[in-house]
Amino acid sequence: MKIGVPKEIKTLEFRVGMTPAGVVELLHDGHEVVVETNAGAGIGMTDADYEAAGATVLATAEEVFALADMIVKVKEPQINECAMLREDQVLFTYLHLAADPAQTEGLVKSGTTAIAYETVTADDGSLPLLTPMSEVAGRLSIQSGAFALQKANGGRGVLLGGVPGVEPGKVVIIGGGVAGTNAAEMAIGLGAQVTILDRSLPRLREIDDQWGGRIHTVYSTRHAIDRLVPGADLVIGAVLVAGAAAPKLVSAQNVRDMHRGAVLVDISIDQGGCFETSRPTTHAEPTFVVDDVVHYCVTNMPGAVPRTSTFALTNATLPFVKALANRGWREALIADPHLANGLNVHAGRINHEAVANELGYAYLPSKDALKAA
Repeated sequence: MKIGVPKEIKTLEFRVGMTPAGVVELLHDGHEVVVETNAGAGIGMTDADYEAAGATVLATAEEVFALADMIVKVKEPQINECAMLREDQVLFTYLHLAADPAQTEGLVKSGTTAIAYETVTADDGSLPLLTPMSEVAGRLSIQSGAFALQKANGGRGVLLGGVPGVEPGKVVIIGGGVAGTNAAEMAIGLGAQVTILDRSLPRLREIDDQWGGRIHTVYSTRHAIDRLVPGADLVIGAVLVAGAAAPKLVSAQNVRDMHRGAVLVDISIDQGGCFETSRPTTHAEPTFVVDDVVHYCVTNMPGAVPRTSTFALTNATLPFVKALANRGWREALIADPHLANGLNVHAGRINHEAVANELGYAYLPSKDALKAA
């Protein structure tokens, strides 16, 4: 199989879909890899590094898309990239379709087979290809939030850890999953007062056991959010419904009730955001202000630390890339129902129920799509 790795073109996205180490693995299995020139520049990997690993470096994305049987990316294809996809091609990347009707339409029209990192599952129900980026985003959310809290950046001038004689900042984290707990770990490390809200009592028990009471755990209800958010210096939205749009848990009224200069960081923005006042932002202009509250809603947060993020992501994706290349996409999905859960679009049909329901498409289960393929 010919695997193509184009350069990411989303605004200030420096990650890359494959490292030279991945190229070596695929060549060992008898495949070819074509890489767009400077695709790895953002993580310090040169064209020479890819060529030394055995890849062929091509001058344009058009050449990569034209030659490849499978495209491996990081972020969702932009509209001009959707136009380069073919019916006989596989796309393997993050998609987040429920919050992106334009991209969904482009993929449906292309006829391509699109497999989403974020809906591939594991035996324990976790999302193994979302986990590494959730870890990065969770940790970055505190780093970014602490920076935004500085007065010169529009914040209320609070040091999260405080100092002797001055109480620490209050951090409220909505969602106790991978992103939320990584955010909590960073916030605790800085010395903040941390509260996590979640709707899973077993998960809240695990968090309480893990941190020995250093984190306040609260069962997530409308009343709890109304009570805790207004008094917070920093609120982290870390809510995930796999494949679906994030629920709007923090209302516009909650935002109006917050302190002037408080900060909201919406990790869920890739799925539409979990704050009613959220809208997507970029690394170039990461924040905006609503009712005197600073909002950080960057849609590709891990792109801020592309080297760490790329290595973390490709460690997780490479085994799946190899399975798709070695067996072919159809046989690989039949052999691995967890990988089959990643099938979002095939031959102009939507194969993920949450995406179909959210965007109003007819739903064709992946098992039916595989039978027809």
